[in-house]
Amino acid sequence: MAAAACWGCAAIALGPAAALLLLTVAAEPLRLIVLVAGAFFWLLSLLAGSLLWFVSVQLSGRELLLPGAAGAVLLQELCRFACFKVLKKADEGLATLSENGQSPISLRQMAYVSGLSFGVTSGVFSIVNILVDSAGPGTVGIHGDSPYYFITSAFLTMALVLLHTFWGVIFFDACERRRAGSLGLVVGSHLLTSGLTFLNPWYEASLGPIFILTLCTGLWAFSTAGGSFRNVLKCLSCKQEPAGRVLLCSALQVPPEE
Repeated sequence: MAAAACWGCAAIALGPAAALLLLTVAAEPLRLIVLVAGAFFWLLSLLAGSLLWFVSVQLSGRELLLPGAAGAVLLQELCRFACFKVLKKADEGLATLSENGQSPISLRQMAYVSGLSFGVTSGVFSIVNILVDSAGPGTVGIHGDSPYYFITSAFLTMALVLLHTFWGVIFFDACERRRAGSLGLVVGSHLLTSGLTFLNPWYEASLGPIFILTLCTGLWAFSTAGGSFRNVLKCLSCKQEPAGRVLLCSALQVPPEE
């Protein structure tokens, strides 16, 4: 039972991210490079957050959880901005080297892949110790604690991975278009998500709002990336335009002589 719980929680937490990686990233070498770059910048934020936590504990003599979490969030967003600047320079360099003057990978694709990289790296670090504990031995809730700890942690990790992906798309677009309001909303929603986790083990108060925030942020990122409801319907219907409509170009026909 413990092994089943471990693998089930791992599938919930990292399954969507693994599907996105296999379907949209794994076959493209440039996207893999961006993926590694995003993971590096998130690890850099983790290192900076750890140093900040160590210094604050040494100076204050106590653990300041709420300020520490807020500082870690701000450091992650600062490293996301650094990642944007580096990838922007790389995009300009690739455009210079290409024959047609265009980069083989767009900035929006970089934003998506780097956001996914932030989410996967963050999710792995947040869930790995929980998965080890879920493998046993032991029984969750035997001392009166919530028996839903593992499954709730898995769903929270899944939401965090998706949120980082959406935040990456919105953040890069806001930096490119110089929209301070969108940047503030990304940072604010990240702080809100981190703050809601302090309501645990009152999982109804944390998990529900976080998933609502994930849905709203996903729709925002979809709109930012240029998506539309019409394109979704086309994708779901799996219908192709008739070949005759593509080949018919009446405007190119020579008008008959009178």
